[in-house]
Amino acid sequence: MAEQHTPRSLIVTFYGAYGRDFPGAVPVAELVRLLAAVGVDAPSVRSSVSRLKRRGLLVPERTSTGTAGYALSPDARQLLDDGDRRIYPTQPPRADDGWVLAVFSVPEQERHKRHVLRSRLAGLGFGTAAPGVWIAPARLYEETRHTLERLQLARYVDLFRGDHLGFAPTAEAAARWWDLAAIAKLHEEFLDRQEPVLRAWGKRAGTPAEDAYRDFLLALDSWRRLPYADPGLPAELLPQGWPGVRSAQVFQELRARLRDAGKEFVRPA
Repeated sequence: MAEQHTPRSLIVTFYGAYGRDFPGAVPVAELVRLLAAVGVDAPSVRSSVSRLKRRGLLVPERTSTGTAGYALSPDARQLLDDGDRRIYPTQPPRADDGWVLAVFSVPEQERHKRHVLRSRLAGLGFGTAAPGVWIAPARLYEETRHTLERLQLARYVDLFRGDHLGFAPTAEAAARWWDLAAIAKLHEEFLDRQEPVLRAWGKRAGTPAEDAYRDFLLALDSWRRLPYADPGLPAELLPQGWPGVRSAQVFQELRARLRDAGKEFVRPA
């Protein structure tokens, strides 16, 4: 089955990859041109931008030439900055980094927020250590705090740092806290789609700007979800032959080959 890249997701991916480099707001006409290159028509761009505006992620601004455009809100910039640390990690995770624990309590009259909290913690990569106790690598603390504050959920949650002291080995416990088989399948699906793209580029002598832009944006739109499903556990806690190692390598190689070449297409026509 072909992967579905939604217009709204592709717009967020575009701003994360290239939109932040614009000197100001991205003109609406440029958004339409740039999203057309990845198969999104103009009405879908406009309706998706409207939804992102209602969510407070994009704000309307005039460009330096006076045309209509959209810029990232402060919340959206924080969201993308937090995402950079996941999508483009600078150091491998270490077994002695420790953990962050999230324990929440929601009053019965606001019980609908329990589901919101659970889904947001799961979306940040937390696993379930026990009923009402969620766990993630300690490096996710800052992003967790920003997310809970942005969603006005912080008052329901207490966060703690700590070490796992037993009784089961940490690798065995981590296999209970996360569904590692399901996460591995996500990496394998990414490899099924993107390894052929990488091989195809390996056979090309040049790197045409529009092709590079299109393939990088689609690869990034697929990849950026993975570091949120996968908490990024150290190698010692993962099964042998973990496919996340290869999927990260494929993405980084695509990024090195395509991202900067794609900038030439992003420049206003």
